[in-house]
Amino acid sequence: MKTGLFYGTGTEKTTFVANKIRKAFGEDQIDIIPIESAWKRDFEAYDHIIAGTSTWFDGELPTYWDEIIPELVTLDLKNKKVAIFGLGDQTNYPDNFADGVGILADTFTSCGATLVGETSSDDYFFNASKALKNGKLLGLVLDLENQPDQTDKRIERWVKQLKEAFG
Repeated sequence: MKTGLFYGTGTEKTTFVANKIRKAFGEDQIDIIPIESAWKRDFEAYDHIIAGTSTWFDGELPTYWDEIIPELVTLDLKNKKVAIFGLGDQTNYPDNFADGVGILADTFTSCGATLVGETSSDDYFFNASKALKNGKLLGLVLDLENQPDQTDKRIERWVKQLKEAFG
């Protein structure tokens, strides 16, 4: 089973996290693809997809994710499992914390993908987020600004969860 990790970033923080996830998974088990060099067909080539994003401004996706989403919504991902990770700042953006995760979750599930990798919203402090559904976060959400000490532990738990979900 092939796993592709697609990530988009406006800074190096999402790249940093993508590389940590790849290392935790096992570098030979995941292909890492920056979203700016990805094509629609690249998503079809993988059995499992990990998608990573930051959240910009008032809950928007960074450039390149914005641009590829119109193509992604035409995909048939019925037999694929998708996990999402994202970065957010719960102190400065408590009303749209990590909204990018929710936007990507909606995009991939609208294509028929099965979303895996939900996480607890405990230990986060925000008012609203598109990444929150039924009390759970729709993926791994990291706040490198306010909770950097939680990053490695959260990645480790999430990767373990994904290995089980991906089979």
